Order: sequence, then C-alpha cells, then structure tokens
Amino acid sequence: FIGGIGDFIFLHNAFDTNAWTLTNIILFGVLIIVPYTKFIYCDFVDGDKIEITILTKGGGSENASFLKMLTPLDGWEGVKKFVIESMKIKGANACPPVIVGLGIGGDFASVGLLAKKALLRTIGSKNIKQDYNDKEQELLEEINKLNIGPMGLGGNPTALAVFIETKPCHIVSMPVAINVQCHSCRRKTITL
Repeated sequence: FIGGIGDFIFLHNAFDTNAWTLTNIILFGVLIIVPYTKFIYCDFVDGDKIEITILTKGGGSENASFLKMLTPLDGWEGVKKFVIESMKIKGANACPPVIVGLGIGGDFASVGLLAKKALLRTIGSKNIKQDYNDKEQELLEEINKLNIGPMGLGGNPTALAVFIETKPCHIVSMPVAINVQCHSCRRKTITL
C-alpha cells in the first residue's frame, strides 16, 4: 500500500507470521519499524504542524473490544449495561487495571474508531462535556465494583479510567463500541 498525505508519502508494508506482525513505514525517507501496528488514521486540520501519536496494543486488550448496535430507546442504561456485561466477559483477559474507551454514535464503521480515539486521552483528564464526564465517572465506579482486579486476580482497581467520545448518528440508531487498553498504555506523541 502506497499512499500520500499532504506533502509526504509513506509506504506501508505489513506481513503476518504465525506469531507476530511487523509493519514498516517509510516516512520522510526514514524507515520506522513499529511492531503490531496495523492501522493508520489521519485527521486533517488547519495549521502548519503534524502531530503523530502511536498507540500500541496487545492482543489481550484488543480482543476485549465489543460493538453493539443499540437504539435510542435503550438510552444510557442500555449503554451502561452493555459496558458492564462486556467487562464481566473479557475484563480479566485485558491485563487489568484497564483503560476503557467508549464510542457512542456515528455508524457501524466509525464507532470503533471513536472508542479507539477515546484511549488517546490521558488518565486524569476530564471530558469537555460535563454530562459525559459524569457518565465516565459512573462507569468507572461500576466497573471497579466488578472486583476483577489487577491481572484479573480480584480486588481493585479493575479500571483506571473510562473515556467517552461521541458523534451524531441516525435518529433510530445508537451504535456503541468498547475498546480496552491494558494498564501499560504504551503511547507516544510527537509534533513535527
């Protein structure tokens, strides 16, 4: 796959083996080897700088992801039930204590990206929408009541943070996606 973004070109060559994936990215003529990276997403914004964030994820936390097509009739209680039930099923497999990214809205194709983008927030940051900030705290408390605990051995904390990102959607739809990150939360941001 060869693609261009703005004034630079990158070559993306991924190959899978039985045990791992290696991605080679040539960016500005420099070869960057990034283990496990399979997805590159770009937001185009005004300005003269490029911000690049790398978020690496292991299989345990990525395999704890869920997506459900709810309706507005399900409301917040339906979203909360979906998140708690999903964490009961896979929370111990995601290398807790975890960070939970929750996407609400958009459509089937975009809601997973919302959930993943939610994981880019830093622990301790607040949602700029007070209503969602309160919902994040409510979910965090409920997830920690599950007592899955560090490494799934019981106790607390089960989760370090819950982050919600939203997008408008069709009046009869309410897609919800959960993307979980392990406690390591390996990420790096650079600005060029």
